[in-house]
Amino acid sequence: MDWIVSKKKYDFIGKRSLYRSDTIREDRKQLVGLLTENPEEVLEEGAQIVANIKKSPIEMLGHVTSSYYSPNLKKSIALGVVKGGKNMLGQKLIIPMENKNINVTVADPVFLDKEGERLNAKL
Repeated sequence: MDWIVSKKKYDFIGKRSLYRSDTIREDRKQLVGLLTENPEEVLEEGAQIVANIKKSPIEMLGHVTSSYYSPNLKKSIALGVVKGGKNMLGQKLIIPMENKNINVTVADPVFLDKEGERLNAKL
């Protein structure tokens, strides 16, 4: 969520924590959006996210943090934390469930009004 803090400020509370080696690692888990192939299918919160289910042992890349059906977008939307998530935008991943595997695409975590046109609309 690095977009929350302005990089133009010289000093601010929490600056030291943002620049720790562990915090700036590229493979750190990052918040991403998840879109299912079937827009009606809502993911289970807490479900694991993997890239390859045929490889043993299965490497867990992250997990689903929240998932809902959006009536405004008329599709399922979800958020999750994924290792190196910002570098995985557009990639296909898998959510293994008890009865089936659900295919998802990694997306931007902002699903509606990314440019702020609705928010800043003139009346």
